[in-house]
Amino acid sequence: MSNPQGSHRAARGGQDGYARAYADLDTQIAPLPLAPLPGASFPGAPLPVPEPRAPEGPRRGADGAGRAGARRAARRRRSSGAPGLRRLIPQALVVAFLAGGTSAFLVSDKAVKLTVDGVPRTMHTFADSVEELLDDEHVPVGAHDIVAPGRDAELAAGDEVVVRYGRPVQLTLDGQRRQVWTTADTVEGALRQLGVRAEGAYLSASRSSAIGRAGLALDVRTERSLTFLADGREHTLRTNAATVAEALDEAGIALQGQDTTSVAPSSFPRDGQTVTVMRISGTKEVREEPIPFRVEKTKDATLFAGTQVVARQGRPGARRVTYALRTVNGVRQKPKKIAEEIVRAPVTQQVKVGTKALPASVGGADHLNWSGLAHCESGGRPRALDPSGTYGGLYQFDPGTWHALGGSGRAEQAPAGEQTFRAKKLFVSRGSSPWPHCGRRLYR
Repeated sequence: MSNPQGSHRAARGGQDGYARAYADLDTQIAPLPLAPLPGASFPGAPLPVPEPRAPEGPRRGADGAGRAGARRAARRRRSSGAPGLRRLIPQALVVAFLAGGTSAFLVSDKAVKLTVDGVPRTMHTFADSVEELLDDEHVPVGAHDIVAPGRDAELAAGDEVVVRYGRPVQLTLDGQRRQVWTTADTVEGALRQLGVRAEGAYLSASRSSAIGRAGLALDVRTERSLTFLADGREHTLRTNAATVAEALDEAGIALQGQDTTSVAPSSFPRDGQTVTVMRISGTKEVREEPIPFRVEKTKDATLFAGTQVVARQGRPGARRVTYALRTVNGVRQKPKKIAEEIVRAPVTQQVKVGTKALPASVGGADHLNWSGLAHCESGGRPRALDPSGTYGGLYQFDPGTWHALGGSGRAEQAPAGEQTFRAKKLFVSRGSSPWPHCGRRLYR
C-alpha cells in the first residue's frame, strides 16, 4: 500500500544517499593506495578501488523529486571533482617515479663471475667496470698480475673476470741466474710460460710442485751435448751435469795425479763444447842462479876528473830456484818456476869518481915524446893490461908504483891524461929507468 509521506522520505533519503556518497568521494581517494604502472609489480599492493556508484532510490511516486535530487548531486559532484583530480595527479607522478627507479635498480644490478687464481665465484654487483668490481671485492692487483678483460673494460651481466697473480721465480738456467715472474701456480706451468725446454733437464723441484705467492728458487740444467778428447779417443755424450768433472764421471773418464782438462773441471759445460783431457807427468828441478850486484858511484874531490876508483868490490849473490818440468800428453813443456829462495845476498860495488882538475904540466918532462913511450909500452891503449894482470895503462904501471905517485885504484882505470901526468912525475924522480926497453923513445 503506497504511502506518499513514506515515498517522500524515501525519495529524500535517496537524494541524501547520493549526496553523502559523492561528498565522501574525496575522502576515499586521498588515502587510496598507489596502483602500479603497467608492467610493474608491487607485492601486496591492493586492487584498485572502483569509483562508488550512487545508490538507486525508490522511483515510485517520487520521479520529480528523485530527478531534482540527482541533478543537485551531480552539481555537487562536478564542483567537488576538480580538487580530487588535483590531488590525484601528484600521486600518479609518484607512482611513475617509483616504478622508474625500481626498473633502474633492476637494470644496474648484474650477475658476474670472478675467478681469482683459479678459484671462481658468482656474485651480484653494481660495478660499471672491472676496476670497480676489483675494488669492491678488495682484490689487489700488482704490476706483475694479469686481469682479463682489462681493468678499464666495462662490465655487463654474465661477464667473467679472471685474475692471475704473478709469482717471483729465482731461476738458475744452465748456470745463469736471474729473477723472472710467472702467473703459473706450478713448476711445469712456469716452465711452459717461460719457454724453457725441460725434456731431459735436471729440475731442483718436481714439475708438479706448487708455486706460492712468495715464489720459489728453481735450478734448471738442460740436456747438452759434450765431447771429450782423452787418450787419443773421442767421447761424446748428452748430459745435464752441473760441472765438467761430473760429465767426466758420466763418460767414465778418470783423472789421476796431475791430470786436468783444457777448461776448469769446476766450470759449467756448454752445449757443443769440446774438452781435452790432459795427462800430465813431471818432476821438479832445483837450480842455483846468480844475482848480479849493483854499482854505487860517489863523487870524490881528491881524485882527478875522469878517474874512477873502486872503493869496494862488488860480489854477486845466489838464489835457489825450483822448476816444474811437465810432460803433457807426451810433449815436454817449458819449465815453470814454482819456488825461489835467496841463498846469498849480493854485495854492492862502490866506486869513487874524481872531480879534481888535472894539472897543466910537470916541469922538466913536458918536452919528451910521451906518445912514443905509450905506443911502445901498451900500443897506445889506456886500458891495456899485461898477461900477468900486474901492469896496466898506457905506461904499464904496477899498482905499488901507481899508488906511490898519488894514483887511486889501478892505472888502467884512470883517464889517459892522468896516466901521462903520473908518468911525468915518475920520470922527474927516476928518469927513464922504469921503462928499460921503451924509455929511449922519450928522446926521439
